[in-house]
Amino acid sequence: MSKRTRAGTLTGLTALTVAGLALGTVLAAPAGAATPRPPGFLSAADLPPHPSSSWTAGRVTAGASPDVESDRCLAMALGGGRNSWYRDFRTDLDTSARQVSVRLSSVSAAKGRFARIDRDIKSCAARIERADPEVEAELKDYGKLNVEEGAHVYGLHTETSWGATDIRLLSVGRDGTTVTVVDWGRLGDFGDAPVKAFKKTTVTAVAKLH
Repeated sequence: MSKRTRAGTLTGLTALTVAGLALGTVLAAPAGAATPRPPGFLSAADLPPHPSSSWTAGRVTAGASPDVESDRCLAMALGGGRNSWYRDFRTDLDTSARQVSVRLSSVSAAKGRFARIDRDIKSCAARIERADPEVEAELKDYGKLNVEEGAHVYGLHTETSWGATDIRLLSVGRDGTTVTVVDWGRLGDFGDAPVKAFKKTTVTAVAKLH
């Protein structure tokens, strides 16, 4: 059964659904530094199908996405951006997505990062409302998925006092020392969220890590 929490919208966070995604942002690596090989990422074909627009995938980019760093739900996903990668996806309309993956130094560290991101998503709606009284947010817990070391899926609906409404689907999963987050968003409400297809996308994301 879904768990609901009343609260408000993402301030600056809904770059996914309001401001769009900045593709190809790169965090420069120190000169001479070895570039670790990234984990496996979703392809455009792995995203929930859009009824009237195909998905376009950006490149897998090392470092910290500025949009994620300022995101109240997912800021912990990247930590400092070390051993982190992200990939942005977009459609020609109002739907976009992002995958973020982080490779930790140990299984214990990965478990801790997974737990922290999961807690941050659960408390995200309340923090959004505290930060902006003009926004209401509601969180739904869509449950856990049985893939590798596990994944968890959530939905977040935000609405402003002037009527702007956005829906996001968020998931966090882990395989060994690697944690990944998938973030899908568009204008709309819970009725516009392709939960079943997003769960399949999440399973694919975790399975592709290694």
